[in-house]
Amino acid sequence: MGTISVFANVCADGVMQGPGRADEDTRGNFGHGGWGIGFADEVIGKFVGGMDRATAMLFGHRSYDDLLGHWTSVTDPNPFTEVLVNSRKYVASRQAGAELAYPNSTLLVGEAADTVARLKDQIDGVIRVIGSGELVRSLHAAGLVEEYVLLIHPIVLGSGTRLFGEGERTDLTLQEAITATTGVLIARYGVK
Repeated sequence: MGTISVFANVCADGVMQGPGRADEDTRGNFGHGGWGIGFADEVIGKFVGGMDRATAMLFGHRSYDDLLGHWTSVTDPNPFTEVLVNSRKYVASRQAGAELAYPNSTLLVGEAADTVARLKDQIDGVIRVIGSGELVRSLHAAGLVEEYVLLIHPIVLGSGTRLFGEGERTDLTLQEAITATTGVLIARYGVK
């Protein structure tokens, strides 16, 4: 049986929207895009480099198109493109005709809680969710997430889409904590 592990960049007030670049996600007139720029260091690079041991990656359709579209267009050498392209990828979508433009990609059509629960039964190992806020909130509400790996940035944005929305209390257990030289806290939590 697979284990769902969520990997997300968040700021201190829980916003996960648009950390990578100004135009990454402007929904709701979000004007803080690119807020995560300038926080990367060797500690984060080493940690993220070790994250590629997942059996598969899981995305919402919008995050899949955005992340792979961006990283496959970057010409500078980086540690992400090869991992993203070559890894086994599953994309949750309610659109049966959704096109997947990158290799090793499988569409999961329907309600995410149902399709991902079936996927967990079919795969052994870690299924890593990257970004994909709406998907994460759906899986969290359904009790399907076993682990959160959060890069918590030392800033408060005051607006934007947060990782967790309204819902029931969930207790987490801190399993690992690493502090980057830039003040980012890398925290790995298990779900009780």
